[in-house]
Amino acid sequence: MIPSNNMTLPESLEAERFDLHTQVAGRMAYYADRSGTGRPLVLLHSINASPTAIEVAPLFDYYRGSRPVYAPELPGFGFSERSDRDYTPILFANAIREFLEEVVGEPADVVALSTTSEFVARGALDATDRYHSLVLISPTGMGSREPPSPKVQARLRALFGTAVIAPGLYRLLTSRASIRYFLGLSFQNKPPVELIDQACATVKQPGASYAPFSFLSMGLFTAGATELLYKPLNIPTLVLFDKDPNINFDYLRELEAESPLIQSIRISPSQGLPHFDEPEQTFRAMDGFWQSLDGAGTAA
Repeated sequence: MIPSNNMTLPESLEAERFDLHTQVAGRMAYYADRSGTGRPLVLLHSINASPTAIEVAPLFDYYRGSRPVYAPELPGFGFSERSDRDYTPILFANAIREFLEEVVGEPADVVALSTTSEFVARGALDATDRYHSLVLISPTGMGSREPPSPKVQARLRALFGTAVIAPGLYRLLTSRASIRYFLGLSFQNKPPVELIDQACATVKQPGASYAPFSFLSMGLFTAGATELLYKPLNIPTLVLFDKDPNINFDYLRELEAESPLIQSIRISPSQGLPHFDEPEQTFRAMDGFWQSLDGAGTAA
């Protein structure tokens, strides 16, 4: 276990930070603002080489004070435990589910970015009572691009586990220039400096490479996610999307046609993080979605 007191990471959000000691993933850090009332809102960052809860900062700041808001940092990232272990979709799904059970304690509106959408969908199939609704922002798994075969994934994991290659490769992928470039792909304009600074800080923490290498080996994606994870969902779900440089949404219309609880709204122009590019559009879409359900959990 990598203790949090070994970290020199700036806080991801201007909010109080807590720890949950989970059964499935060890220590899991989370930010919370419980000053509001109503249905809880849980905000989940994406998975990449350098994510932290700062990725959901505009959403956290908008909703805090009007309802209870939580922003966990997923296993292997931020202030959460960064052990050398197998990071799998099941690990992440179970960690999120345990967080909802132990910290939130009642059905929540859950917002997930990118690949994390697959994790919450997986968890929601087995624990529907923990989720009031889902908002999936630029979700993976709804396009025609499938992850590589298990054999290819195993080769990639072996490559990333090579003591000679891995450190240099990780330094290359997480240099400030690389971080600025890859973050820039998700923004219409230049990414905020604070996101770049936080990403550069988090990749320097002890154990920082373990979870990202699982992501880069493509082992965190589920083949056939549209059929296996999204179509069986029995929870009201809103998909926010536009253009994304890394994924496509080829099956989204089919998904909506076959799944009456799933709807989508295009937030344009945006490149994967619409709550940064077009915050007002994003807030209106989310508020309208929740109001259409039962009027609970909306902003004041």
